[in-house]
Amino acid sequence: MKKILIQKILIQKILILIIVLIGFLLLFVNIGPITGKTITQGINQSINQESLIESFIQDQGEISVHFCPEEKCETILIEFLETAKESIHCALFEVELESLQELLLKKEKVIEVKIVTDNDYLDQFDYTFVKEDSSGLMHNKFCIIDGKKLTTGSMNPTFNDAYKNNNNLLLISSVMLSQNYEEEFQEMWNGVFKKGEKVRNPNIRIGKIPVKNYFCPEDDCAFHVKEELEKAEESINFMAFSFTHQGIANILLLKHLEGILVRGVAEARQVSKFSVFPQLKYQNIDIIKDANKNNMHHKVFIIDGKTLITGSMNPSSGGDTRNDENVLIIEDKEIAQKFLGEWEKIYGEASFEKS
Repeated sequence: MKKILIQKILIQKILILIIVLIGFLLLFVNIGPITGKTITQGINQSINQESLIESFIQDQGEISVHFCPEEKCETILIEFLETAKESIHCALFEVELESLQELLLKKEKVIEVKIVTDNDYLDQFDYTFVKEDSSGLMHNKFCIIDGKKLTTGSMNPTFNDAYKNNNNLLLISSVMLSQNYEEEFQEMWNGVFKKGEKVRNPNIRIGKIPVKNYFCPEDDCAFHVKEELEKAEESINFMAFSFTHQGIANILLLKHLEGILVRGVAEARQVSKFSVFPQLKYQNIDIIKDANKNNMHHKVFIIDGKTLITGSMNPSSGGDTRNDENVLIIEDKEIAQKFLGEWEKIYGEASFEKS
């Protein structure tokens, strides 16, 4: 089984290299974008589709999803953290919201409060129960409450992220998943950044919902994102604040060639010569710049309308290899459809702005 998987990965890497080389050749000679399914059809026929069976640890709990700025994300976050009775442990890129600062100061008097934040934003909230990461970006946005509940998503606790930027905020009840985040938090609290132990329980079933959890860079997050994208049979919809990861872009190109519907929205101000936006656009993938005058801050892929990839990691080399990040892959149609609704709203606004 392992040998088959290695062979499949090797064949796919060779195919990706061919596609990229042809793409660059066509770009320079101005022949036009690649069309048809012939390349991928031939490869797919030679690949054994047998996949490894994944096992999930069963846990109880629930997942609720919220979108900023339409919903009152600041209030939702504060009310959730208010329920803490024993501890609050947070890894937050920024700690700007005054309501959050006031809550943490109040809670610190009666329960254990520990915060890890990025060095660039330490001056926003410099207290004795806060530790900094000065080795690069500590880009997480999560809090663990009493070791059994957590918040995560793309939203930083800042005024702009709560009230101006497009973001998602997840509130999750799960002892097992909280334990994963707690172990990651403790590593950073003890000074271990940009490395550490691999996640102990990456596959957890919360109620009936399969959830996969990874931390970057130690868990090779981009590999797992590509692994999920390769499973797409009908569609991939994505929203990306910063998209520079060529490996992830290559999977989208391959899926587009297979006839899978690939559509995306990119943060307009992040589109540059380093972005994959021009390459995807040139190959006739339906990708558009967002219309938010502030930021479209999501880091989201929706696969076949039933699997969601989200978290703090942008599909970028920095997000994968240089920052402390977290990723969730949630296999649930109801949750995925909520994110698809958010995608449709943002895509629609961008299309209207363009017309």
